[in-house]
Order: sequence, then structure tokens, then C-alpha cells
Amino acid sequence: MRATVGDQILVHGHTTGHGNRRGEIVEVRGDGGEPPYLVRFEDGHTGLVFPGPDAVVVPAQRGS
Repeated sequence: MRATVGDQILVHGHTTGHGNRRGEIVEVRGDGGEPPYLVRFEDGHTGLVFPGPDAVVVPAQRGS
């Protein structure tokens, strides 16, 4: 998994009552876009994320 600052990360909820979580990657701490990522979630919480198989990176729309 590779990401850049500004990309979105979507973590799929895998148990009943725990929906998907979406956040913006505000810092990439791994080499070459690798995890971990500092993520600001929609609820305002910021945390360090080591994504598992239930997570996908959605690239940010970038101008050409």
C-alpha cells in the first residue's frame, strides 16, 4: 500500500455496529509512501494508522 499526503483512507467496518471510517492522510511516516500514516478522520480525531487488509487508499484528485 502506498499513499501521499491528501489521499483518503477508507477503513471498512468488519463487525455489526461499526461502520466504515474515512479520513485524510496528513502525514506519511513510512519510506516511499508506505505506512504508517497520520490520519485525520471525519470526526476530527487524528491517529496513527497501520492499515490492514480492511483498508483502501483513495487517491486525491490532483490537477495536471
